[in-house]
This record gives sequence, C-alpha cells and structure tokens, in this order.
Amino acid sequence: MQRDSLANTIVVAVSLCVVCSLVVSVAAVGLRQIQDANKSLDRKRNMIAAAGLFDGRGRQPSAAEVDEIFKRVEKRLLDLESGQLLPIDAIDPETYDPRGAAKDPEASIAINDLRMGSIRAIEKIVPIFLVRGTDNPEIIEQYVFPVYGKGLWSTMFGYIALESDLNTIRGLTFYEHGETPGLGGEVDNETWKARWIGRKVFEPEGFDESNVRVGVARGSVSVENRDYEVDGLSGATITSRGVSYMLK
Repeated sequence: MQRDSLANTIVVAVSLCVVCSLVVSVAAVGLRQIQDANKSLDRKRNMIAAAGLFDGRGRQPSAAEVDEIFKRVEKRLLDLESGQLLPIDAIDPETYDPRGAAKDPEASIAINDLRMGSIRAIEKIVPIFLVRGTDNPEIIEQYVFPVYGKGLWSTMFGYIALESDLNTIRGLTFYEHGETPGLGGEVDNETWKARWIGRKVFEPEGFDESNVRVGVARGSVSVENRDYEVDGLSGATITSRGVSYMLK
C-alpha cells in the first residue's frame, strides 16, 4: 500500500480516531472519582460560603478546612409534603440523588408554573444542612437549603442559608449555572451576593406561603421593600426574575 494513497490515509485517520477515543474514554473513567470528589468539595465550599462559616479574606477553604467545618454540619432529608425531617436511618443522605428523584414521577411533585421554565417537577424529599453551635451542638444556629430555578439560559443551582429564626438570610450562593458572563452571570458577584445578608424571607404576619416577600427588585430596591429585596442585576432582567421565583 502506497504511503500517500487514499486507503492508507483512511487507515491512519481511523486508527488515530480510535486511539484518541480510547485515551479520552480511559481518562474520563479513570478521573471520574476525582471529578466527583471535586464537585462535592465545590458544593461544600458554596454551602460554607452561604452560611458564612469561613472567613478566609477571599481565600477558599482547603479540603482539610472544609472537613473541619463540616464537623458542625448535619445533613438531613426533609419531606416537603409533611414538612418533617426523615428519620436518620430512613434514607442515606449521602447517597440520595435529588436530581434523579425530580425526574421520577413517584418521587416528585409536579409544578404547573410557567415562570419556572422547563422545570416541571421538584423532588418530594430534599437534603438540608443543620449548622450546629460550636460550643453547644444541641443548638442549631443556621439552616442551609439547596435551591434551584430557571435563569435565561440555564438552570441555576445554589444554597440559601437562614438564621435560626428561619426568616433572616445569612447568605446565598450559586455553584452551577450557565448565565451570560457580565450580565446574568453576576449572580456570582461577591458584592451582589453580600446584599442578601440580613434580608427577610417572610412578612411579619407569619410563616405562610402567601407571606413570602423575598426577591430581586426591578431596578433599585424601594424603601418599603429594602428589608426583603436586593437590587436587580443590570441587563439581566430574566435572570433576576428567575432568582426571585426560585426563592419563592
């Protein structure tokens, strides 16, 4: 077979594709555990950031520091229909897959709200994090809830931390989204996220769905809403609206 023949070119091209595919596949499989571990670490860091449990002056906590902080954190599962925490031995919180449950008709709750975009159901059971006191583990200082909702281009996933009164926001973070950098992507802006600290979720009338007030303003926050809202993201109306719907 001639070196520059069509057949030889095809053989070389196919062989190269096969070898490259094998290398990529082996690397993907071999690195999957590392990738999963890094994703888990990133989510824990975001949860810690939402709860304000690490003051690294802009530095992220190391894996060892995350493990130390998480000694104060208890992961539990909450039944949304009953409003009760599941018994500790009912389902393993570490192996429970909320995204998979949201796709299972038997394990999810249907949503008929166009404001949630392509999200048509949410899981019946959600993981939450109880942040216990350093000196007294019997005291729950904060509750951290996973949240997700539809932005302009993507589904945004994050955490919201509430003080022990279950009404005052301690922090809000996002660990996964595909919003436009410089516009909707500003949900990751530290200055904007800091504005959520101290905002209230409910009106004084009580902890009822109709009294949920928290949200993102259309433009700048008005005086009457400054306890419940933060300024909207400039040029990102749909993303801002999505954050409001997500929290509500």
